[in-house]
Amino acid sequence: MTSHTPTATPSYDQLPIIDLSAADRGPQARSLLHAQLHSAAHDVGFFQLVGHGVTPAETDALLTAMRAFFALPEAERLALDNVNSPHFRGYTRTGDERTAGARDWRDQLDIGAERPARVPGPGEPPYWWLQGPNQWPAALPELRTAALTWIDRLSAVAERLLRELLTAIGAPADFYAPIFGDRAHPHLKLVRYPGSAGDGTDQGVGAHKDYGFLTLLLQDTVGGLQVHREDGRFHDVPPLDGAFVVNLGELLEVATDGYLLATNHRVVSPAGATERFSVPFFYNPRLDARIAPLPFPHAGEAPGITTDPANPLYAEYGYNELKGKLRAHPLVAERHHGNLLTPAA
Repeated sequence: MTSHTPTATPSYDQLPIIDLSAADRGPQARSLLHAQLHSAAHDVGFFQLVGHGVTPAETDALLTAMRAFFALPEAERLALDNVNSPHFRGYTRTGDERTAGARDWRDQLDIGAERPARVPGPGEPPYWWLQGPNQWPAALPELRTAALTWIDRLSAVAERLLRELLTAIGAPADFYAPIFGDRAHPHLKLVRYPGSAGDGTDQGVGAHKDYGFLTLLLQDTVGGLQVHREDGRFHDVPPLDGAFVVNLGELLEVATDGYLLATNHRVVSPAGATERFSVPFFYNPRLDARIAPLPFPHAGEAPGITTDPANPLYAEYGYNELKGKLRAHPLVAERHHGNLLTPAA
């Protein structure tokens, strides 16, 4: 079967740049948008998104509150330690998170939808532990406002982007709409990389794939994000003013049997004492969502999902996220979920 686009020599200087506003500029512009989206999602799994409608003022409000949070005295940040949250919400000090078994040299605040805690009852899936309240700094009420506004704003962008992406590969645009809605499980991280660890390692975040549908990343001008490309090497993602770096999560790879790519990526720590700030937003469905295979005309070209015995994928989204959280936050897991096992593959 022939490919949907001619094979071109890839350029690693920059990821594909997708202008989402082209969807509003008539049939010809929208058709070109779909061709670009199709290629980026099938061939690379990463792209830069512009024309998304998020304004510089909205971005500045979040970044100002975020920088104020990381400028708080350490004691005030540690008052929100995620070790105190069975829901994996709150502050993670530098070096306490793990990727691929090694420590990540960054500190961060993990935020989700603001909902009451749900303690799993007898026979209920343990992933309901992931639902619960956030932890907020009392001295910085504007952070709560900015972060929850950002979750709503980017959920709307991601919803629109997903519809255009599904349309681009010939699938029903609203096929996954029922598993999102008001019970979706978005996740926001406010992240600071404080510079190099000083021990010879440069792992800001180790190589990994995201386990939801879409990730929209706001990065500053420092750089350090790297994407694994088809030549087998990791390539830098140069910051692009006003753009979100978008990558596909494992659920889209599973849904399309590997036709759409979830791509490994990592962050190399900035040199010396240079700080880097980034804001990844993860567009995830309901915890109890079961990911049905996507009906689309290119399914016959799908190569199958990437198999990794150390990273089994589950049909129910909540188990995928719980698996990731237990690995990434061993201190939280040890304190609150010592006897919690993810299901067998």
